Amino acid sequence: MNVLIVDDEHLARQRLRHMLGETGDHTIVGEAENGEQALRQAQQACPDLVLMDIRMPGMDGLEAASYINRLDNPPAIIFTTAYSEHALKAFDTHAVGYLLKPIKQEHLTDAIQSARRLNRAQLNQLRNNEEGGARSKICVKIRGALELVPVNEIIYFKADQKYVTLRTSDHEYLIEESLKTLETEFENQFTRIHRNALVAEAAINGLVKNPTGHACLTFRDVDDQLEVSRRHLPEIRKKLKNTV
Repeated sequence: MNVLIVDDEHLARQRLRHMLGETGDHTIVGEAENGEQALRQAQQACPDLVLMDIRMPGMDGLEAASYINRLDNPPAIIFTTAYSEHALKAFDTHAVGYLLKPIKQEHLTDAIQSARRLNRAQLNQLRNNEEGGARSKICVKIRGALELVPVNEIIYFKADQKYVTLRTSDHEYLIEESLKTLETEFENQFTRIHRNALVAEAAINGLVKNPTGHACLTFRDVDDQLEVSRRHLPEIRKKLKNTV
């Protein structure tokens, strides 16, 4: 089995490397110190298994796992953590691969033998059991590869059937996330202007009327205009007034 080790502590990675040597015929294909490194390494090295810490600076293990799980051939993931023992109640530890530090050799061996891929519902439940704030980056898929877009570069999200368009100053990406979920997560940065659109408050420039007489938002860095519904227009006018 090809294994990727992810932990922000060097000694923890070193210990896992030693324990894997005692477990069986495994090849360590890489190490990472945080979630972003883990995502890049998972794409490059194509591991069969990722041993990943949950609490790491920047992108944590749960967020990284949700992105790695979108790869065409995602690896199995075993989480390692010194926190949140209550989260174990939600899952069969060995089947899902959720190990408490300090990790015992026999527990690691059992988890590897039972390791399987996590589905989206399991990842969401794990995230709900951990304390976490809004993401700083959104994962997008481009030509089969995963890339990270900083949230502070996003101008708006616009829903269209099952997809949501993520707009930056120079690109448009399609993501499979619900507008409602994005609104809840980024409520301090984005505001609803229509049932199908969320906009970054920092990117708003002003209001104009389109040829049909509907109010539309303009933006600082792109020429796009998005229609504002009557329901949300008073709030948008209030926000614009407060920024003058």
